[in-house]
Amino acid sequence: MNSAIIVAAGKSERMGVGTDKAFLSLGARPVLAWSLLAFEQCHDIDQIVLVVRKEQLLATRAVVQMFGISKLRAIVAGGLRRQDSVANGLAALDPDTRIVAVHDGARPCVTPDLISETIRSAKRVGSGVAASRVVDTIKFVERGATVDHTLARDKLWAVQTPQTFKIELLRKAYAKLAEKGAIITDEAAAMELLEEPVRLVEWPRANPKITTAEDLTVAAALLKIQGS
Repeated sequence: MNSAIIVAAGKSERMGVGTDKAFLSLGARPVLAWSLLAFEQCHDIDQIVLVVRKEQLLATRAVVQMFGISKLRAIVAGGLRRQDSVANGLAALDPDTRIVAVHDGARPCVTPDLISETIRSAKRVGSGVAASRVVDTIKFVERGATVDHTLARDKLWAVQTPQTFKIELLRKAYAKLAEKGAIITDEAAAMELLEEPVRLVEWPRANPKITTAEDLTVAAALLKIQGS
């Protein structure tokens, strides 16, 4: 069984006080609904677990019903950190899950094809992480705003989601994470802590994360929404 954990439990601090970006309108749908529908439409996904802020549980159920998400297994409350939210999602998965795809609910441009590509990679080699090559020149700054040196651009990748793994590997990585008391910002970092190789899946199409209000305009253009 292939399962998905869609995480939308962040505080949305850069959006402004009292704003939950997962429920902001993006065309005729809330941001979260775009990701939900992509996973619903992906033939390689069997079930979905949604992780949201505790105060948004009822609103999330309404979104699921409104858009006919039939693959939903559970909606669970998130934790203080992203890794806590993902751990809560892992605990809610069907025991028959063999592959798990973790996705940011704030990445509405994800497609069923991208999800399937990461699943195929995870089945072959244990992991499949959506990523794109860095095209800008990147400067390393030790402190302040003075350049220390320039990084080799041809070795740099921007990592996104979905991040997909064989579930036994991700569970081991999260156990190691708890043992070391480490803090991570994505699942690939947990796998690195376990010293497991992480395979990137290059995706040429834009897959941005909604972080600020301006990102909604960019996402709307990418999704070809008129009047957003």
